[in-house]
Formats: sequence, C-alpha cells, structure tokens
Amino acid sequence: MLILCGIIMKILMFGWEFPPYISGGLGIVCYELTKALVNKGHEITLVLPAIKGKVDPNLHVTLVSGSQMTIDALPEPVRSEIKKEVMRQLEIKRIDSPLRPYITQKEYSELPIKIADLESEYLTKTQDLHRSFELVFSGDYGPDLISEVTRYSILASIFAKIPHDVIHIHDWLTVMAGIKAKQISGRPLVYHVHSLEFDRSGENMNREIYNIEKLGMELADKIIPVSYYTKELIIKYYGIHPDKIEAVHNAVKKEEVAPSCESSVSELKRDKIVLFLGRITFQKGPDYFVEAAAKVLQKRKNVRFVMAGSGDMAPRMIERVAQLKIGRYFHFTGFLRGSDVEKIYAQSDVYVMPSVSEPFGISPLEAMRYNVPVIISNQSGVAEILKHALTVDFWDIDDIANKIIALLDHNALRNEMVTRASEELKNFQWDKAAEKVADIYNEITKHND
Repeated sequence: MLILCGIIMKILMFGWEFPPYISGGLGIVCYELTKALVNKGHEITLVLPAIKGKVDPNLHVTLVSGSQMTIDALPEPVRSEIKKEVMRQLEIKRIDSPLRPYITQKEYSELPIKIADLESEYLTKTQDLHRSFELVFSGDYGPDLISEVTRYSILASIFAKIPHDVIHIHDWLTVMAGIKAKQISGRPLVYHVHSLEFDRSGENMNREIYNIEKLGMELADKIIPVSYYTKELIIKYYGIHPDKIEAVHNAVKKEEVAPSCESSVSELKRDKIVLFLGRITFQKGPDYFVEAAAKVLQKRKNVRFVMAGSGDMAPRMIERVAQLKIGRYFHFTGFLRGSDVEKIYAQSDVYVMPSVSEPFGISPLEAMRYNVPVIISNQSGVAEILKHALTVDFWDIDDIANKIIALLDHNALRNEMVTRASEELKNFQWDKAAEKVADIYNEITKHND
C-alpha cells in the first residue's frame, strides 16, 4: 500500500461543500474520505468557494475559501494574472467619447474635449475596479451556478502555486478549476465522480454541464466513480475508455450511534414511520415514494410517511399528497442537518430510497447504522454492495408498497435484516476507500514523473 512505501502525498483538492455547511451526501463523503487520507499521513489543502462561519482550528485539512480573498491581498505575479483573467472574461471594450451622463446642454457646450484627460480618467476608474474587486462566491446551488463555477476556476491560478503532488476534484462544479490547476502545475488530475448530469436530469441533460463533465473526464489522468453502475454510464454516455476509470465505493462512519439515538422509538404505542431523506428532485424519485405511500395507506392507516429534504419537486409533491387526500399521514420536514438527521433516522421504522439513477446512495448505509431496514432501487450503486436490503425498480410502486408493508408487518423479517445489516456495515469503512484512492494517486504520479 502507498503508506507502507513511506510516500506521503500532498493533495490539492477542489470541492464545493464541506460539513457543517452541506447540501447533501457530497459534503459528507468529502469529509470522511479526507479524514481517512489524513489519518494515513497525507496532507490536504481543500479549496472551497465559500466558508460560512469559523473554521475549526483542529480540522484535519487545510481549508481555504475563495470568497475571503481580495485581489490586493494576493502576491505578484498572481495578482496581475488574476486581473488579466477577470478583465478578459468581462470582455471590457474601451471607446473614447466626450459624452457624459446627467449634464445640461450649457455644461456640455462648455466641456473641454481632451482625449488625454478622458484616458486618464478611464485608467483611474479601471484601477479602482481592480483594487476593489473581490472573488465573492455564495457556495450555494443557485441560478447563477454556471457563472460561479467559471469564476471559481480562477482560484486555481492562485492555489496551483501551492506545492502538491496530485490534484483531486469533486464533481463537475470543480472541473474547470482542476483543469486550470493542472495546466499551471503540470501535476496529475483525479476526477472523483459522485453524480452525473445523466443521473440528475435523465435524457434531458443540460448540455453545458454535460460538456464540462466530458471535458474533465477527457483531461483527467484518472476518473474515480463511486460505483460500477456509474462507471458503465461514463463509458456509455461520455465515451471514456474503461482503463481510465476505477470505481471506489463510498463507506459509512465508524463512530457508534449516540446512546440517545441507539434504537427506534417504534416500540412505543404510536404509528409506524416510513422515511424518505434526500433532495426532492427528479433523480431521487420522490414521486414514486408518494405514489407507493398512497397504496400502503389503502391497506393500513397506522403509518406516517416523512419526506425530509428540499428541492425543486417539493411543491409538486405537496400538491400530489393533497390530491391523493393523504395529507394527514404525510410530513414534509424541509432540509435537515446534524442532530435532526440523527433523530429522524432513530424514529423511523423503514427507510426507502426509490432513486431513478443513483451513483451510490450513502443514506441507506446511514439508516442501517440506526437499525432501520432499507428498501433501495436497483438503479443505484449501493445496490452493488448491500446484500441485506430489499431492492426494487424505482418505477414499480406496487413492489415498493408491498415491501414497505412486509417490513412493517413481519418483525422476524425486520429483525433478520437489521441483525445482518449491522454485521455487513463493518465491511464498508472509509479507511479501505482511502487506501484505494491513495493507490490511484501513487499510480498516476509514477506515470507523471
């Protein structure tokens, strides 16, 4: 293994989210993988678009934020390079003219037309622009995301100067930054694929995002998808040679569940709880969860369905629940973080992940840590490694409903799944994933040197 050879890697990593400020599984995966790599002796500088709040001084990575930097704070020649890049992207064109706004006809007639004076004034204003320009990022997933991704890539001009052996990027949001860093430093590039535009949008892909993903895959030295399911999609839809792709499955945290969350409260005299936790988007299949819930409720009423998360399909799901007249049995919690996630897992009796296309799906592993039996779609990477989960096709709402009822009605089935899943989880540890990633670093750096 890499660490046994005494080789310590300096890793320049570009990411979009990191705990505690996360929007989903990507932040969790980045945290756990980097922690496992650092535990093996490697050093990581992680560049984020924005850090919201104070950074933990004991954090295992060196965390840096683009939004906290100003042009004048940067050393030369980086400052000049950034200014040049910014001005090029703004496409500012200068036109000499004596015209000025908000002056009277008399003032205009008395205005001395001196091109030299106008040029001096223009240059002064441009210098002011340079001095005040800040690399400001929200770090969110808003309507200006493409623009923010492009500006974020400018950061690579700064951080590519940091000594490093390998560049590691996470998903399409960081592709342009990774390419820029590789161009500057000449170090090998690893593209970690957690999700594809095909997963998020199906056949109605955003071509701009798809093109960024494809460019990143073509220029990367190695691609790490989180499952063989995703590897096959990369080969089929992006035309990448299989030898360039090496799948590394995600894992689950080692820490024991807190005593307050050790077991579900389903033993109490209350309704059973069936949980959906994830982004409420096309990819995650929330509509199939709602339709399956309606079928379950046709047969029994002592069940509550919880949809935890946020996303563009949330309003439509609320409307559909109202149409089906099952609102009294349905709860929308919004996006949950930290202890709220732990509590909802601990209170649940069944976890359902009906994803349409899921590169991996870390939430079923998290649910299993809380002794919750899981139902997962066959169209997911996690289905490759989980032997003690019930699997369904995402579109088969009858099968989903029947398996929910089976887990609620048959304690023997439920207890068997929970017991075996607990043992199975021991095989999915981050240190093993980190070993595979480190071996990939070693492979590509040898070829690069």
